Amino acid sequence: MNDNEKISSGSYLFLGFLTLLNVMNFVDRQLLASFANFIVPDLGLSNTQFGLLTGLFFLFFYSAAGLFMGVLADTVNRTRLIAFGLAAWSILTALSGAARGFVSMAIPRMFIGVGESIMTPTSMSLLADRFPSNRLGFASGFYYMGVPIGVGASLLVVGYLGPAIGWRNCFYLLGSLGVVFAVVMLFMRETPRQHLKDVAAPPPRQTFREIIATLLAALKASPALSMTIGGGVAFHFILGAATFDQLWYVQERGFDRAEIAQITGWIGISAGILGNLFGGIGGDWFLKRTGIGRPMFLFWIMLVLAPVNVVYRLVDPDTAWFWVGVFVGFFQLGCFYGPTFSTVQELVPPEIRATVVAFYILLLNMGGVAIGVSAAGVYVDWLIGQGADQPYTTALLWFTAISFSAIPLFYFAGRRYDTDRARLFNKLKAAEDAGGAST
Repeated sequence: MNDNEKISSGSYLFLGFLTLLNVMNFVDRQLLASFANFIVPDLGLSNTQFGLLTGLFFLFFYSAAGLFMGVLADTVNRTRLIAFGLAAWSILTALSGAARGFVSMAIPRMFIGVGESIMTPTSMSLLADRFPSNRLGFASGFYYMGVPIGVGASLLVVGYLGPAIGWRNCFYLLGSLGVVFAVVMLFMRETPRQHLKDVAAPPPRQTFREIIATLLAALKASPALSMTIGGGVAFHFILGAATFDQLWYVQERGFDRAEIAQITGWIGISAGILGNLFGGIGGDWFLKRTGIGRPMFLFWIMLVLAPVNVVYRLVDPDTAWFWVGVFVGFFQLGCFYGPTFSTVQELVPPEIRATVVAFYILLLNMGGVAIGVSAAGVYVDWLIGQGADQPYTTALLWFTAISFSAIPLFYFAGRRYDTDRARLFNKLKAAEDAGGAST
């Protein structure tokens, strides 16, 4: 799509609907972690088991299946693919409400990951065909408002509906709602793929091996792409460990479980929306104004906010710094998505956009979140066994420090962006000219 091409109102409405589905995605995904103070004692889970349920068991299937779903999204009808995934994960969410122990919760959690793996690679591919490059950061950031809104909404479900109808009925209710949205999505039209718009005859469908080969070649050719992905993985270590935040609030900061879920839910939604808009719109503005890649925008955000992310874990919850830190955590998370997801799509050929998003998500989750939450669970149990005074605080501080390794990676990715983007553009133009000459 040409950068000066007008965006239709239908594209904005479609973006809004995809964002709503992404909210559903993250409500369902986060519900287990948000209900930690209810489900852990009810099912008799250890911290290690809880970490496996919210981390490795879910994320392995989510991430591994995601790569195949990304390739699939580059070849089949994308709206129908999303409808299928939404129906699958919603039904399994409802089934997980009937769990009676670790194993019966683990089985549906694994397959929920397969269904949810369809959503983001397919949506990012659709949005890249509806929004020009200079507005893709905004579109990606807006879509990813589903993360803070979904996480916040899951906490509000815990705070308000949990005490009223119980955690199991909340799972049943949200699963049923997801099936309704899946039916709506089934009747949405597919978006024409822009890179095929002016092609007289569609090229032969690429094989899985050919798509992966193109992805690996793009990674080799673009240090900015590799460093953006690496920075995202590093940033996600603390996001994985933060699965234990609700337990930390209650067990080490003295909050009531329903009350803190309500408070952090509202903070998460408001701070997350602001962060997503700031990251998406601000990243586009930064790129246009400076010519430096959007990862540099994230470098400055993380550098400035780093001290707050450490201090609020140590101060008394009655102080203003504690609540500033809670707000900053959600705000920074929101800032992340627009700049990085638009960057990784701009640094690869258009025919593998969904695949690179799926590959990025695989590494974010398996290299960042899964290690963060699973290792944090084991570490917390070990600290408890050693008689540590504040095991959750200690673990969360260590994983915060590890996540700071994203700062230099985003810096160098931003510096390399323009060079790598120009090389890709020249390569695509040469291929286009060669194709035109052959005809």
